[in-house]
Amino acid sequence: MSRRRIGFWYRLAAVIAKPPLLALFKRDWHGMEKIPADGGFITAINHNSYLDPLSYAHFQYNTGRVPRLLAKAALFDVTFVGMMLRNTGQIPVYRETTNALDAFRAAVDAIEAGECVAFYPEGTLTRDPEQWPMVAKTGAARVALATRCPVVPVAQWGANEAMPPYAKGRKFDLLPRKTLRVRAGDPVDLSRFYDRQPTPEVLREATEEIMAAITALLEEIRGEKAPAQVHDPREARAQQRRKAAEETSK
Repeated sequence: MSRRRIGFWYRLAAVIAKPPLLALFKRDWHGMEKIPADGGFITAINHNSYLDPLSYAHFQYNTGRVPRLLAKAALFDVTFVGMMLRNTGQIPVYRETTNALDAFRAAVDAIEAGECVAFYPEGTLTRDPEQWPMVAKTGAARVALATRCPVVPVAQWGANEAMPPYAKGRKFDLLPRKTLRVRAGDPVDLSRFYDRQPTPEVLREATEEIMAAITALLEEIRGEKAPAQVHDPREARAQQRRKAAEETSK
């Protein structure tokens, strides 16, 4: 099996990003040995800070296997950022357009070529009030079942303490120096889904398996149990609308 070479542009990105990460943060990393040495695979990571991609990429870069992350297509239009994203092989995601399937095809092609594709299955920063993983989208499961590749769950915590999600006012809180905690686990066993049609129900079940593995790792990092009920942002919005309607009708 082949593996993606790190290459000039990824090394340049590391030269730019690693010094401030090393200066500003402490690190508590576990499970680097869980990252496959060869062949294509998926990593699935929780998302609770805009700094997550740097925190996670630093962890995996040090394993010798560089990730290809799925990033919003709009970021590729930002001059310097777009240049770095393109040259390091990141995958643009076009939402609700005729190009929406391009990211899926690119992810499958990358895995079949022996590369790692990193997914944030939630699709955006978690809306859970306590920053636990919320109900996720099915993209990672769809690619995993199409390729039958290993899916390595990864949990991270700490970047959100330095740059909280949806923060108002001060965006950064760097002092005292925060610790970036990253933990990779054993690949999620999705073999029971392989011979089933990838219906919405099957994809949801596979996604729940992936997210349960991520949440279990995050419980280890945080030293506490996640809520029994996974936060569903759609249901939360629906409840807010119902409440608003009830208040209006009074």
